[in-house]
Amino acid sequence: MSGHSHWATTHRQKGVNDAKRAAVFTKYGRLITIAAREGTDPSMNFRLRLAVDNARSVNMPKENIERAIKAGSGENKDGAIIEEVLYEAYGPGQVALLIQGLTDNKNRTVSDIKTLLTKNGGKFVPSGSVAFMFRHSGIIVFSLEKYAADTLELAVLESGADDFRLEEAVFLVITRPEHLQAVRTYLEGKNLIPESAELGYLPTQTAELSAADSEKYAKLKELIEDHLDIQTVWDNAS
Repeated sequence: MSGHSHWATTHRQKGVNDAKRAAVFTKYGRLITIAAREGTDPSMNFRLRLAVDNARSVNMPKENIERAIKAGSGENKDGAIIEEVLYEAYGPGQVALLIQGLTDNKNRTVSDIKTLLTKNGGKFVPSGSVAFMFRHSGIIVFSLEKYAADTLELAVLESGADDFRLEEAVFLVITRPEHLQAVRTYLEGKNLIPESAELGYLPTQTAELSAADSEKYAKLKELIEDHLDIQTVWDNAS
């Protein structure tokens, strides 16, 4: 899988320039706003706690976080409703894509994504076409610059997690969605503090891309991820 590309993108966001920082904060703000609909106290709303912690990891200002929580009714300052979207697509080399987003205009967003796909060797497909190739999972990310893999592995084996894997400079702990909170709490109790934790989609089968298709897909993925309404692109590239 090219999940490492996702984690690398996430951590690069900590050092983005001013031109992109506002867009990154907008994306995290929308995540917080959506999560806050289920309650505005992070200690009582685990989804909100995840969103706030991940926003802090990219140095989102406290006032921005508080503003996003206050907007938890689902309305932004312009009165537009923010909604969750999940698109399915194929990219170059038949790589399968699940594209997660938060938007105040579904028609605009789906039109934009279809255009990006069509112009860059991809294809928008109906719901259910590729979703079966992924498993909804809890994903906890640790930096191997902070913790030794052996230390993490021993703790994970006792945590109730389903699996773990190493990808580039990160150690991924994989759980069932309903176990994410308990596993994270257990690991933090062992003084193992993750870089991030989230619910996402991991592939159950992979597609091997040629060098040419891999280059084309990298360009397409960057274009989609740069769209203000898109949060994450999950893929099954090996």
